[in-house]
Amino acid sequence: MSALSRPLRFAPALRASRRVQHQHQHFRPALPLLHARFAANSVSGRPGSQTIEHARLNVKEEIGNSLTDWARSIAGGVFTVDSVKPAKDSFIGITTAVATTVPTPYLVMGLAGGLPYIASAGTTVYLSRQAGLAAAGTLINIDPGVALTILDQALNFQVTYGAVLLSFLGALHWGMEFAGLGGFKGYPRLMLGVSPAVVAWSTITLQPTFALLYQWLGFTALWYADNKATVAGWTPKWYSQYRFYLSILVGTCIIGSLAGTSYWGPVAGHGLLSDDLDLIRAERKKSKPERVGVIPGDIEAVKGGAASDAYVVIRHKSKQNGDSIESNGEKH
Repeated sequence: MSALSRPLRFAPALRASRRVQHQHQHFRPALPLLHARFAANSVSGRPGSQTIEHARLNVKEEIGNSLTDWARSIAGGVFTVDSVKPAKDSFIGITTAVATTVPTPYLVMGLAGGLPYIASAGTTVYLSRQAGLAAAGTLINIDPGVALTILDQALNFQVTYGAVLLSFLGALHWGMEFAGLGGFKGYPRLMLGVSPAVVAWSTITLQPTFALLYQWLGFTALWYADNKATVAGWTPKWYSQYRFYLSILVGTCIIGSLAGTSYWGPVAGHGLLSDDLDLIRAERKKSKPERVGVIPGDIEAVKGGAASDAYVVIRHKSKQNGDSIESNGEKH
C-alpha cells in the first residue's frame, strides 16, 4: 500500500519541479534575443556599423530616407507621388517633380499674395524695436505712447490681412466643390471651406499677439486638412505641397512678428500701462533740454526797442528796483 501511495505523495512535488524547469527553459533564450536586437545581421550577430565611415554612411542614408518620407507626406502621400512619378526618389526629386506640375499663374499669384504679409511682418519687427527704444528713453524724438500706438496699428493690419488670407484659402474648397473637382462632396467640403473664415475673423477681436498665435494654429490646421483632402482626391495633385510652402511662408512671418514684439519692446495694451507711460514721459522730460518757458538765473532776454540795433538784447536782471540794465553791451 505504501509502495503504491508513494508516487502519489510525490506527484505534486514532481509537477512543481517540472514547472520550475519549464520556466527556466522559457527564459534561457532571453539573452541571445537581447544580443540579436542590437545586431544588424541576425546570422553573423554583427552590429550595423563596423567603422566610423560605415556609421556616417548609415546615418546619411537614414536621414535621406526620412527626408524622402517627409516629402511624400508633404506632397499628399503615395497618391500624389505615384501620379507625378519623380525622376529620383528623394526629397529634392519629389519636391521638384510636384512643383513643376503647379501652373505658373497659380505660383506667381500665390507668392504675390504673400508679399504684403511679409512687408507687414517686417514693419512690425521694425516698429517693435523703435517702440522699445522710445520706452527705454534712448529714442527721444518720438513719444513712447505714439510709438506703441503705431506698433499696435501695424499688428492689427497684420492680423486683418492674415484673416483675409486664411478665409481665402478656405474659400478655395467652395470653388472646387462648385467645379465638382474629384466629385461633388457636399457638406463635408463646404464645411471645410467655411471653417477657416469663422476661425480667422474671430481672431480680430483678440489682443494682436494672441490673434497671431491663433492664426498660426489656423494656418497649420488648414494645411493638415488640405493634405488629407489631396490624398482623398478632392484637390489637384500638387495642392498639398503648394499649400505647405505657403503655410511655411506665413508661419515664418507670424513667428518673426511674435519674436520681435517679445524681444524688443512691449506692445500697447499688453505690456505697458498708462501710468507706466506717464512715468517714462516724466523721466524723459528731465533729461531733454527745455525748449519753452522761463529759465531761472540773473540774465534775461528782452525784445530790442526802436532805438536798439538788435531784435533781442541779453542783459542782467536788476537786483534793486526791478529795472534792467544792459549787460556790457552784449547784443544778439
